[in-house]
Amino acid sequence: MRERIMGYWVLSWIGLISNIIALPVISLVVIYGPPLKVANMTLAISLGWPAAIVGIISSAALLAERKWGVTLTLISLSMVIAGTLPYSIVRLISIGDFLGLGGITLLISILSVLALIYWCLPNHKKRIRF
Repeated sequence: MRERIMGYWVLSWIGLISNIIALPVISLVVIYGPPLKVANMTLAISLGWPAAIVGIISSAALLAERKWGVTLTLISLSMVIAGTLPYSIVRLISIGDFLGLGGITLLISILSVLALIYWCLPNHKKRIRF
């Protein structure tokens, strides 16, 4: 019997559910977000939807205990951080909505950094089957 990795299943399910929810939420931000509309549309098409789709695939691979799922998760989280962190900084400085979309994207980027640190732990590569 294999050893259990603490938080593996919980984070895999949270990743799958949050990435599925992210697709329509990104659409709503593009449709209803009048401030920074061009930036919203550009980031949604170039990073938002691709990161969510890669996240869905990586979460499914993690649930199937595939070793390449960890690598794909690292890629997806890096895409999320690359999009949300600069966007939240620009939005917080230019608009100042700490309780709005700027604060939410900052929170998402911080949680993504923590998840990236978790998935970089070496015990995932040792205990997951091919």
